[in-house]
Amino acid sequence: MALTFASSRADSLLGSSAGVLVDGVLVDGVLGAGVLVDGERFERQVATLECLARLGFAKTTIDDVAKAAGCSRATLYRYFPSKAELVRSAVKVELVRITWAIQDAAAGQDDLEDTVVAILLTAGHEVGENPALRYVADFESERLLPHLSFSGGDRFLSRAVKIIAPSLVPFIGERAPRAAEWIARNGLSLWLNPTSAGVLTDPTALRLYVQEFILPALTTPAKNSKIKIK
Repeated sequence: MALTFASSRADSLLGSSAGVLVDGVLVDGVLGAGVLVDGERFERQVATLECLARLGFAKTTIDDVAKAAGCSRATLYRYFPSKAELVRSAVKVELVRITWAIQDAAAGQDDLEDTVVAILLTAGHEVGENPALRYVADFESERLLPHLSFSGGDRFLSRAVKIIAPSLVPFIGERAPRAAEWIARNGLSLWLNPTSAGVLTDPTALRLYVQEFILPALTTPAKNSKIKIK
């Protein structure tokens, strides 16, 4: 069974210092997520990501995932009652992995600028190089955009603040949540703009962007945000 996602995803999840593995359940304190990451269930989630990367959401079927995971359709339904639940579970695992990657990268930095660059650079690589997300963004953007605009955008920013803010506290204290929101807004803007998306994976260009557009805002009082941190 060729699960190209498996080794890197499992190693980075189980090797991260940002979460805890308890009886096969991955517990992430930032997102409040508890998801199984080992054994047969994890293989099904990995297989789902592989199918999404090749076929997209609309064309991926339960039979496709079962074939990729090397199991029967009935076995797959034992773990997940529907395609939608299977995809949600796989995305949740991937979200936790990306969260930990960002936090691990930020944890090794000594100042605010390096921390912001590490956060955005890691997010840029994780998102830009994620085959499943890349396919959906390129060919099924109508499934992605509702999560990034209007009320969906507010929820995205709220989650992003939870991920980013703890890494900023040592440098700017109680202003960390507002700063995290600004960083997330800039990162999302760069990613959605085809002409500037490359900045997120170019360390030199990204540092210049951070110095010019992000850091100045972090040193001045911010207006009240509408984003609620739950």
